[in-house]
Amino acid sequence: MLDTFLEQKSKQLVFFLSRYLRGQLPHREMHLFVWDTLEEWAQLHVSNKVPQSFREMVFWHLIYQLELCSETELKSDRRLRRELHQCMGYLLGKTQVPADFVGVRP
Repeated sequence: MLDTFLEQKSKQLVFFLSRYLRGQLPHREMHLFVWDTLEEWAQLHVSNKVPQSFREMVFWHLIYQLELCSETELKSDRRLRRELHQCMGYLLGKTQVPADFVGVRP
């Protein structure tokens, strides 16, 4: 169940975020996706706060970045955008585990 959630949501996250970063998706839609994901997560009733894998840590790191950073930062901060691309590459299985990008479960 948890693996299925992460697999599906990782693909969706990369899809939404890549469209957003290319200017093809409004910030509001990205925000709604994040909150829908958090609602679905809450329905799984996972009580352990420790992620089970690097993939899950990177997934939650991305979710937090999208919620904590402003729209201006997401569009103009080159370091942040590079970080987002590294995380997306990892979730797609195209890159190594990004260093220091650790998220925890909500």
